[in-house]
Amino acid sequence: MTRAEIVRLARCVVRRPRWQLVVAVLLSAWTLAWVLGQLAHTPLTPLGVLAWTGIPLDSASLWARERVDVLAWLATLGGLSWAATTEQGQLPALAGWFAVLVAGEAAGYQHAVQRAMLSMVAFLVVLAAVSLTGRRAFVVDRVAVMPKDVVRAGITAAVLTAVVPLIAPGLALTRLVRPYVTKPPRPLRRVEAPLLRETG
Repeated sequence: MTRAEIVRLARCVVRRPRWQLVVAVLLSAWTLAWVLGQLAHTPLTPLGVLAWTGIPLDSASLWARERVDVLAWLATLGGLSWAATTEQGQLPALAGWFAVLVAGEAAGYQHAVQRAMLSMVAFLVVLAAVSLTGRRAFVVDRVAVMPKDVVRAGITAAVLTAVVPLIAPGLALTRLVRPYVTKPPRPLRRVEAPLLRETG
């Protein structure tokens, strides 16, 4: 996959239904704050990021930590959701990040993110291994798993998932800089006019 294709995928992240973009921006800001919160002296939990709202979330955090064995599995489901992300279906990336946030509240940042990434990579490796058996098959009347398609779909899913935390700051920066950027003129489309018959 070329650099231009990766840039195109990063741009297509904002081409989604309006309600989904609003959810993506909120989840992006929450996820990015959680990731950056790991640099603090006392790393923040996902609910710890929301402490500024004044909502009493201590009981929810305690509830999550008491169920760490169950909620940690949400990280695995989150990784599989990441793997299911496509250009036309980007909602699984958001669902996956939300699952990782819940798992992170219970099991911690490192465990949740590593588990999600491991499950995504393991799923793609299994598909890649399966695809090697059918790499010489002709796709005519049956479904086949092809190595090139697995690699392309895996890279697409990884890029669309990785840029989720960057959606909110990216849109904010674009909105801030837009008035100061000069765009080149768009090339005019050629209009095919019908030929008129001469009348004598």
